[in-house]
Amino acid sequence: MAGIPKVALALALAGLIPFVWGALTMAVPGLATWVNMTLLPHMTGPVIQVRYGVVILCFMAGVFWGFAARAEGPQAAVVYVLSVIPALYIFFNLGTTPEGTALSLIIGFAGLLAIDWHCWRNGLAPAWWMRLRLPVTGVVLLTLVPVVFS
Repeated sequence: MAGIPKVALALALAGLIPFVWGALTMAVPGLATWVNMTLLPHMTGPVIQVRYGVVILCFMAGVFWGFAARAEGPQAAVVYVLSVIPALYIFFNLGTTPEGTALSLIIGFAGLLAIDWHCWRNGLAPAWWMRLRLPVTGVVLLTLVPVVFS
């Protein structure tokens, strides 16, 4: 993680909390029970993961708009188009169950990573971008897999 700005790294790691928390409450039923009784039911397991996942998928797609602004001509047009695809994808593929939505999110986050790589490879993303995005996306995907099979 060398060379990644500390604030970007801290925010990315903090952004993993709802995914990890959801996975933890799935793995530890007593924790989920306690949260349901003392906090709010939507703050546990698959519910928090898929709700938050949809928000983050769309947020990350918006980042590409900024990358597109650094490009010119056809390259800019391609990245602008790529920047709206994840939000449209999840809108049309939002599952009717947490399991279905989690599967759509897994595909969506994998797609984001492909767009990340495209932007990084074309010099639109910072040099450290993929060193941040690969492990963060890996954690997101790992925490969503149990939701699909719950």
